[in-house]
Amino acid sequence: MSEAESPHVLIVDDDRALSTMLAELLQEEGFRCTTAADGAEGLGKIQESAPDLVVLDVMMPGDDGVSTLRRLRESSRIPVLMLTAMGADDDRILGLEAGADDYLAKPFVARELVLRIRAILNRAYAANDPNNRQADVLTAGPLTVDLQKDRVTLGDAELNLTGAELRILAALVEKPGEITSREHLTEFALGRKYTPYDRALDTHVSHLRRKLAEGDAAHRCEIRSVRGTGYKLVIK
Repeated sequence: MSEAESPHVLIVDDDRALSTMLAELLQEEGFRCTTAADGAEGLGKIQESAPDLVVLDVMMPGDDGVSTLRRLRESSRIPVLMLTAMGADDDRILGLEAGADDYLAKPFVARELVLRIRAILNRAYAANDPNNRQADVLTAGPLTVDLQKDRVTLGDAELNLTGAELRILAALVEKPGEITSREHLTEFALGRKYTPYDRALDTHVSHLRRKLAEGDAAHRCEIRSVRGTGYKLVIK
């Protein structure tokens, strides 16, 4: 793969030493990298160069990572991996709610960052490859998931979902009324193995439930938890 074909990662973090270290690490792994010191600079570079993925720190001066992500999601679904402080659960929830594809807590093992980035990019590439889809359009009752257009409708209303929420819903719509395991949903939607203390899936499902509940009362769908197993989609 030529340098021009290598995935382009933008690192947005006010810690310049960390940004430089991460850029060097990712370049050794075959990525092209650029850096930005704050949210405003990061948004500008996204418009200029359209990177394949953004690594976005939560704690930054001026517009923090969550605010920056919300602005980005107004016009783009580019994959975003957020960096949060260890134990900062509120930051993780806010980041996922704002549209982050995944998060990683500092301090982290460099290898895990590389694996997370590759997993997110692999999901993004697979979603855009028609040969990898079992069907372009999935339906269950009033729900329609158009994987080619990244579009979900509930009745006549279009739902504004993040990439992870769309993938979770697609897996449930494919088998309505049947239990889909946490392990499968985590691997399919987040691109990693499920672990008992990983709450990212539960957070995504919580947001997805809220968005489904905001739809027309005549077109109700519910995602039910199955204790110790997973989730299932129930059409009311």
